[in-house]
Amino acid sequence: MFRRIVFLLTCLALAGWLTAGAALAQNLDAVLKGFAANSYVKTDQAIAALAASGTPQAVDIIAALQSGRLLFHLYNKTVFIKGADGKLIDPRTMKPITGEAPFGLKPVRINNRVRAAIAAALGSLRLANPDPAKRLAAAAAVFKARDPSALAQVEAALAREMDAGVKAALAEARAAILIGMVGAPEAARVAAVELIARRGDQDAIGLLRELPADTAPTVKAAAVAAIGAIQRSLEFWNIGQNLCYGISLGSVLLLAAIGLAITFGQMGVINMAHGEMVMLGAYTTYLVQSWLAASFPEATHLALALAVPAAFLVTGAAGMAIERGVIQFLYGRPLETLLATWGISLVLQQAVRTAFGPTNKEVSAPDWMSGAFQLGQLTITWGRLWIVVFSLMVFAALLAATKFSRFGLEMRAVTQNRSMAAAMGVRTHWVDALTFGLGSGIAGIAGVALTQIDNVSPNLGQGYLIDSFLVVVFGGVGNLWGTLVGALSLGVANKLLEPYAGAVLGKILLLVLIVLFIQKRPRGLFALRGRAVEQ
Repeated sequence: MFRRIVFLLTCLALAGWLTAGAALAQNLDAVLKGFAANSYVKTDQAIAALAASGTPQAVDIIAALQSGRLLFHLYNKTVFIKGADGKLIDPRTMKPITGEAPFGLKPVRINNRVRAAIAAALGSLRLANPDPAKRLAAAAAVFKARDPSALAQVEAALAREMDAGVKAALAEARAAILIGMVGAPEAARVAAVELIARRGDQDAIGLLRELPADTAPTVKAAAVAAIGAIQRSLEFWNIGQNLCYGISLGSVLLLAAIGLAITFGQMGVINMAHGEMVMLGAYTTYLVQSWLAASFPEATHLALALAVPAAFLVTGAAGMAIERGVIQFLYGRPLETLLATWGISLVLQQAVRTAFGPTNKEVSAPDWMSGAFQLGQLTITWGRLWIVVFSLMVFAALLAATKFSRFGLEMRAVTQNRSMAAAMGVRTHWVDALTFGLGSGIAGIAGVALTQIDNVSPNLGQGYLIDSFLVVVFGGVGNLWGTLVGALSLGVANKLLEPYAGAVLGKILLLVLIVLFIQKRPRGLFALRGRAVEQ
């Protein structure tokens, strides 16, 4: 008896499943005919019907429509999906069509209204995806589309959602729909305005400004108050964003100026070829990446890591060659040193232009330096953040080398009193060469970092030369801590002035302020102390 009951129930369930399947297939056929009607209105209706049908093929069909891969036959109105491999797929079974493709297939046309309907339908259909990231993207799509027909699906998804981030996005999507629904309860719309106001970004302002004309006065008043609060909040976030930009610019200036702080600050040499050391470091990075791409394609992600020591060695050797070949004969003659290094900079620029051409070279960023992340309303790029970290690491390494190594001791001794250092057995000429090589090598490392934010060209270093001199003079000639403070101060001040004075006028004002400051403190923020300084 029990077996008969089980058999009977199984048969009833199978019959119901077959009946439902047949009804679903008939419904899908009717929807597909709407896509083949070659009418925007019919296509819009077909999208809504397909989204409400519950058919598992709905997402694939609507996604194919969005990407222009949903085709229909001009004569018999049969609908097909064009696969990624170019083969036709039957949307009813999602299986490839055998044989030759029918002649006369045309893509289903869409316009802006249909695109909005597609976005809303895909968003609502993907709300049940098991992947939280896809549910989050679906909630964002519903937020942008704000289709009232998706409200029931959003509320159902909100009720069953367990992930906190997705739940918050679904709540914002529901609020975005309610704000524009004139028939919705007034209290619910005011609550939706308050929820959107907590989002606090430009999307929220745009949404609150697009209220229908016949919106209730209380909802409009709440929207106006929310817009004002968001704008005041964004002003503070903009200041924070400019501070981030200023720190990023300051880290770049620190990298470019820290080598000059040694050659100019410690040695007193006005090196006009310092920018070309930065440029040589950038081209070394390009060569390392090109060599890895040609010889070891699987290791191209290591290009930047390998370029750092390579650029340091190449530019350090070039700096020592310049010091031994030219500068050692010009100590004590600053004007002639300036003219000689300026001539060297022109020679190096033309040599690189002849070897690599005048066009820019591309250095790609590794995956871990690509993209950005949000911190409140701040957008911080990974590339800029890693440059800040890298510049601080270079600064710490240089500071440790000058404070705790024998070479650093000898370099400081020669800087403070050359005659006394020579009398104590220090080989001052080799200290000069190694010091100049160290400053040039650090400039080459700066060139490695600059490949991620600037074009690799023969003129790369020229844009940072004057700013580097300003940083060194403002911070205190020869003082590494002064270089750090000066670079960050000038970077932040520049970015805070730009929104109000403009880029050009901001730089002019900054230059005037530095000149006035140097009039009061000729030795900069942190002046070196020693006998040589007082002479």
